[in-house]
Amino acid sequence: MNTSTGRKPAKTCYEHIGGKLGQLLLEQFVEKGWIAKDSPADRNYYITDKGQEEFTKLGIDLSQIKAE
Repeated sequence: MNTSTGRKPAKTCYEHIGGKLGQLLLEQFVEKGWIAKDSPADRNYYITDKGQEEFTKLGIDLSQIKAE
């Protein structure tokens, strides 16, 4: 724990990362091209080919996510 600045929250919402951390992760994943939308009006993102490679490098098992 970083005692000089205190703990920073990593909130969850329905077992998903929420709060500011979730927002920052989303922004970075979009900026890096790991997730994208077909259209800005779309509600949902999809994992790009680059994202599949990068998430796998992080040890994330994407086989647990059902295809739509």
